[in-house]
Amino acid sequence: MSVFTKPVFEGTVVFEDKELFKGQGAAKQWAQQVGVELGILVEVRKIGTGWALVGNVDGVETVWGIYGQRLKRISNSI
Repeated sequence: MSVFTKPVFEGTVVFEDKELFKGQGAAKQWAQQVGVELGILVEVRKIGTGWALVGNVDGVETVWGIYGQRLKRISNSI
């Protein structure tokens, strides 16, 4: 099962209309899973009051948050 189809049952916060992880620890666990699936380094970044996942996909910085209890690309760069 892809990490992108798994439900995200973690605490979240909304910052600038983007749903982000509330805790750094939960974000790090999801970052590790995304990194393994995509074969890239994925880190967490504090954005406002929450945490997002950030990785370099095909040479482009990509940021993931949460939408509808699933991971979702929220921007190519924040």
